[in-house]
Amino acid sequence: MGYRKIVTTAFVLLVAMPAVGIAQAADIKVLASGSLKLALPQLLAGFKKSSGNTVTIVYGPAGAITGLIKKGDAADVAIVSRAQLEGLESQGKVAPGSRVDIAGSALGVAIRKGAPKPDIGSVEAFKRTLLAVRAIGFRDPATGSLSGTYTAGLLERLGIAQELKPRIRLDNSDGETPENVFQALVKGEIDLQIGQISEIVIAPGVDLAGPLPSGIQNVSWLAAGLLATSKAPEAARALISFISSPAAAAVFKAGGFQVGEKN
Repeated sequence: MGYRKIVTTAFVLLVAMPAVGIAQAADIKVLASGSLKLALPQLLAGFKKSSGNTVTIVYGPAGAITGLIKKGDAADVAIVSRAQLEGLESQGKVAPGSRVDIAGSALGVAIRKGAPKPDIGSVEAFKRTLLAVRAIGFRDPATGSLSGTYTAGLLERLGIAQELKPRIRLDNSDGETPENVFQALVKGEIDLQIGQISEIVIAPGVDLAGPLPSGIQNVSWLAAGLLATSKAPEAARALISFISSPAAAAVFKAGGFQVGEKN
């Protein structure tokens, strides 16, 4: 079943879901990881239709979104990594007991569309491929990107960070769109780029060469939570329930996310 058909089927199921606990229409602001830029709007269209509520979304690297919440940015729902949301809850920024796991995003290797797929089937093959290419890219850890932070640490652990350093191109774009994140790859400035599979599969001009080998794979589980300062808590809770439903999981899965049992 294609992505469009999966989304259409899930949309019908989501629209049929009742909007629980909402007395009147509300305006809900969501602060979300940029990896959700394709899947989330699909879901929120169904939420608006079934509840009458409107939703405004601000996307960004999960670390940057967490920083906004710590600074007191006014919003109703946050969707960042499970660990980040747990930290925000411990600081009183997220309402206790409101945290719900949404979907997981694994890491993969992107190449320009149509380019031969490199051998990344094992950890050793992955290392050989990285050492053989002209230039590689990944998100700048300074942006707060989960994938960038993990990748930088991974290269250190593999013992190839120093050798690769002159050939690494860090992406420090705003991360708002896949076009921004993978522009260096599309332009031919680098040969491959490590990033979240959920972003690679929707980025124009690139192909997914494959996931990172199992021995070094990392899945970042995203979770949604109600911000303690929400001015529309009932509507916000209904939204969290909506996007964590089985029907919503089908949309996330079609968008390259992992759903179901968490690691």
